[in-house]
Order: sequence, then structure tokens, then C-alpha cells
Amino acid sequence: MIERLGLTGNGRLWTVLLQKHLLGEKCTGANPTDRAKSGTKRSVLVDGKGVPISVSVDGANRHDMKMSKATLQSIVIYRPKPTMRSKQHMCLDKGYDFPEVYELLEEFGYTIHIPLRGEKTSNKRNTVPGYRARHWIVERTHSWMNRFRRLLIRWDKKVENHIAMLHFACAWITYRRAGVFG
Repeated sequence: MIERLGLTGNGRLWTVLLQKHLLGEKCTGANPTDRAKSGTKRSVLVDGKGVPISVSVDGANRHDMKMSKATLQSIVIYRPKPTMRSKQHMCLDKGYDFPEVYELLEEFGYTIHIPLRGEKTSNKRNTVPGYRARHWIVERTHSWMNRFRRLLIRWDKKVENHIAMLHFACAWITYRRAGVFG
């Protein structure tokens, strides 16, 4: 609903300007990589096979580290408690190397795998044989989501509608990855 704000004269032009400014304001922000156009950033948590477990949305100018709590709190499936025998690992990139993220992940009980900022990656890593970096799995899931034309460019004015379409896309991706019906 748009209020006139006590303007004098013909307020129609002001109403249109306020309407353009107010619509789509939630969870949008100036995109730092695209000439400060208004945009949205989505944060996706996936399992080892690329099936989305959690999605959160915020403005494009929001740092990834700030979205980690919302992403972890929006997990849609039951998560068993990690034990010494069955640990749950969280692999993140260098953008999450902050003390707040470490505290949050320890609170949730994850074993943390985050490369340190400022250190160059070398070819000889101290890794467990047979395991390699799996960042491409998350990028593949984002690519699958971008195949939904409605998600590639955000046309929804209400963030609730955009999140509903994200959940629909995640459900479709999960259905396809399950391979139950062929």
C-alpha cells in the first residue's frame, strides 16, 4: 500500500516514483559487479551429490559470510546429531574464513573445512587420498537452478514468491536426482 506522504499538487508522479522504489525492496540490493543494479543473491547448501538441502535469499550487496546463519537455519530435512563415529563435514570457500562462521559451524556440530584467506593454494595439498575438492557440485546445482527461466532473472516483486519458486526448483532437482521413476 502506498501512502501519499502529504504532498501538494498532483501526486501521481510521486506515487509512481515511490511505488517503483518500494516494490521489490526486500532482499534486493546494489550488485557490486553489475554497475550497482538491483539484484538478489541466493545461498544454497547441498549434500555430496548436489541435492539442495537449504536455500536463503538476500540482497546482492550482502557478503556470503552474513548469509551463512540463515542458510543453516533453513535446512528442510531432519539432520541427525553428529557423533564421533559419523561426523558431518562442512566444506566452504575462502569467503567464509571468519571467526563468526567458525563459531556458528561449531555450534551446529560440523567438522569445518575452510581454506585460509591470504594463503595461496599449492599443487601438493595435505589431503586424504581418494577425496578431492567438490566445489563444482555446488556450482552445478546453481546451474540447474538457472535452467528455470523464472529464477535466472528475478521478476518477482515479493520475496515470498521468489523463495517459493526456489523451493519448487529445489524439489524438482531432488526429484530428478532421486531417479525413482527412471
